[in-house]
Amino acid sequence: MEKNSTSIEDLKKFEEKYDPQLSFRKLGPKLSIIVTTILVSMSLYHFWASGFGLVREVLHRGIHIAYVIGLVFIVFSWKKNTENETNKTLFSFQNVSVLDYIFAILTVTSALYLPLLPSEILAARVGNPELIDVAMGSVLILLTLEAARRSVGPTLPIISIIFILFAIFGPYAPGALKHGGTSWLGFVNHIYITNQGVYGIAVGVMAQYVFLFILFGVLATRVGLGKLFIDLAMLLAGRYSGGPAKVAIFSSAFMGTISGSSIANTVTTGSLTIPAMKKIGYPSHFSGAVEAASSTGGQITPPILGAAAFIMVEYLGLPLKDILAAALLPALFHYFGIFIMVHLEAKKLGLRGLNQKELPKFFEIMKDNWLSLLPLIVLVYFILAGRTPDFAAIYGIIACVVVGILKPKNKLNFIDLWNCLASGAKNTLAVGAAATCVGIIVGVVTLTGVGFRLGFVVLQTAGDIGNFFSNIWPISYFSFDQLKLFFSLVLIAISCIVMGAGIPTTATYIILVAVAAPALAQLNIEPLVAHFFVFYYGVLADITPPVALAAYAASGIAKSNPFKTGNTAFRLGIAKALVPFVFVYSPSLLLITNDFDLIKLTVTVLGTLMGIGLIGIAFTGYWIKPLKTFEQWFLGLAALLFVAPGLNSMIVGLIAISPTIYFQFFKKV
Repeated sequence: MEKNSTSIEDLKKFEEKYDPQLSFRKLGPKLSIIVTTILVSMSLYHFWASGFGLVREVLHRGIHIAYVIGLVFIVFSWKKNTENETNKTLFSFQNVSVLDYIFAILTVTSALYLPLLPSEILAARVGNPELIDVAMGSVLILLTLEAARRSVGPTLPIISIIFILFAIFGPYAPGALKHGGTSWLGFVNHIYITNQGVYGIAVGVMAQYVFLFILFGVLATRVGLGKLFIDLAMLLAGRYSGGPAKVAIFSSAFMGTISGSSIANTVTTGSLTIPAMKKIGYPSHFSGAVEAASSTGGQITPPILGAAAFIMVEYLGLPLKDILAAALLPALFHYFGIFIMVHLEAKKLGLRGLNQKELPKFFEIMKDNWLSLLPLIVLVYFILAGRTPDFAAIYGIIACVVVGILKPKNKLNFIDLWNCLASGAKNTLAVGAAATCVGIIVGVVTLTGVGFRLGFVVLQTAGDIGNFFSNIWPISYFSFDQLKLFFSLVLIAISCIVMGAGIPTTATYIILVAVAAPALAQLNIEPLVAHFFVFYYGVLADITPPVALAAYAASGIAKSNPFKTGNTAFRLGIAKALVPFVFVYSPSLLLITNDFDLIKLTVTVLGTLMGIGLIGIAFTGYWIKPLKTFEQWFLGLAALLFVAPGLNSMIVGLIAISPTIYFQFFKKV
């Protein structure tokens, strides 16, 4: 593959342009040094506190909030798209307004005020807050809303405000949503003083686990693991038809093991794979779509997954290794679906693979970068050994530093380490602000019981839809309970995609699982299955138009139409939309469910592979030779018989597609 001249600085510009969570303002030189030092101290503190220190839980979370929200007001501007912003008024210093400094100071004060109180005093304040407690809580809540708006956009704060109004004006809510309401004092008491709000699970997981894994990903990429993955992907798939597109799939899958960010994955691997795809003849929009669809798989690929996976660990009380095991097969199905469409598109267009001169040499790759594998091996070993996620991440980080020092080429020096520590901390600010804001929403859910109320509304609506369709043939073949479950899943899936268009995956997961888990529990769906269903559809939003951030980042590199790229990326990632329904109806696919059955798993895996393959053929319009339009529609519908649970549906599916098989394989053109 031809080397691309894209520099690290260019990659950072792409990330900052297309990822709103990385749209940092340009600071003055003096302030830049100060902020970088604070960011490094943030990394060092989390490394020490999670690995070796003994810090009270609420104090650890308070320090994390103080760092995150305080820094957001310094590094994120009031408005977006301020790359060239200059703010040289009397009321600013180093391009940051005095008001932002005041906000940062108030954040640190209010975030640390409560955790620094003695335990006995803090316990006495729960349910009986003093005026200063209410004032501090009010300040932190309001500043959290503004910090989330700056870092992740207006959608999440707006949703939070709606929940706040719902908590206070509950007696005026309609129907099943009506509740007794609360005063502002009662609201602040629950959100600020208890551990059910801003100091809750979401922030706790960010402070204890997610921060370390993001830092690990930055360091692992710096010591050469990302480059090793891309080179190995080229060796593995580059020589075959449409080689660069297959390289994009494999390299994105490999990168997904150390990065939980769809956009970062897209930019890192796409800077090499997208130009190579265009070079051999793939259309620009298709090249960008392949990279975007592949990169969104990073959030569902073990061992890192997205931040939501660590929230899942806390919610479900399961070890991380079980969550990773459950994620394995669905992730493979996602990449398989993309691979099928990419391969068929290459055959249809008659595209070549990479020649021998364009491929790297295996021994040269391993000679330069084999040491880079050690941190990942250390991380996976400790996770599989049953250690806590933070323990595994700590030693993975230590391994990165040791490997960086020992590597014969491109060694990790002090300046590099300093920059990695700063970059890792900076990359956590937006997700940290989102988690703190989500804490407000979760607090309202626990305060009002709205999760169960909304779950009741979902089930009632799904039941009404099921009643409407139950008399229509052939839908009448299914029982009312089956229709109710199906339409409940559809409503939850649509909600995940809509909300995921405006807020980060982790926030989408935390908010909607509060509704989905109670609703699906009433339908006898296992909690692990319900949580994974919401998680997968939240991730799908990254390639779902009109707000498909990963696809827009890829279109920037490919110089293609963003909306067309997003539509194509969604088509390529259609398996991700089907697989959650598969593991709801056949939970054995997640490997660790209570009713795991090897025979059911085998049938489900075979059926899902065939179903995904048929969907790929239908969308591409090509198998052994081009398909007619009616054949595409027929195969697409027949594919649903294969992903449906049970051997009988597979047999019916095989009978249904047999004429197409005959005309494709045996009938001469």
